[in-house]
Amino acid sequence: MAERTDAEIAAAAARALEWDALIPADKIKVTVSKGWVTLKGEVEWHFQKEDAERVARRLAGVRGVTNLISVKPRISAQGIKQNIEEALIRSAEMDAKRIQLEVDGSKVILKGSVRSYPSKEEAERIAWSSPVVTSVENRIVVSF
Repeated sequence: MAERTDAEIAAAAARALEWDALIPADKIKVTVSKGWVTLKGEVEWHFQKEDAERVARRLAGVRGVTNLISVKPRISAQGIKQNIEEALIRSAEMDAKRIQLEVDGSKVILKGSVRSYPSKEEAERIAWSSPVVTSVENRIVVSF
């Protein structure tokens, strides 16, 4: 089978992104050089950035992917904080009153104390579950 040209890979990537319902294809620009795909643009959610890369990597002829897509959420820092606080309260394992949250852009800092290491890990998992979070600093202390 003949190797795909960069133009063929770029066209295939653009089509694949259009077909993926989770990705706003009109917000992503695809370029290809020697089989290496570069993705640029802006999306609202971190999972969309990851999905675009996953879609591009699966294409025949792709040697690698550089993902330069930036995540620009429409949700405010206060909205992020509120969503995570509500999720902590819903978690049966968490004593949410003992955890404090700070949000700096898309970075979340967890502080406070919990009764077990699994609870500390659960709090971090909950913080990461917000699709606009790009960094979590877990300063929670385990105290019995």
